[in-house]
Amino acid sequence: MDTQLSAEKISEIRKEFAFFDRDGNGQIELSEFVELLTCLSPKTKVSVVEEGFKLIDENDDGFIDFDEFLTWWQEGWWEY
Repeated sequence: MDTQLSAEKISEIRKEFAFFDRDGNGQIELSEFVELLTCLSPKTKVSVVEEGFKLIDENDDGFIDFDEFLTWWQEGWWEY
């Protein structure tokens, strides 16, 4: 986690994460990620979303955890 972010900003990002973590398991699954990117960028193709998911899932466990999400959110989710 980036220590340069304020606790308030991290809290805001955590709320975004929780909104898309529909089942509340602390991880964003591919189906939840597709929904997330469809909201953020409706013209994004599913194939691009799937590739992005693989890049964000740094530990390759099939999920995006909060730390991975936080890194992605800071580095430019708008690129997807």
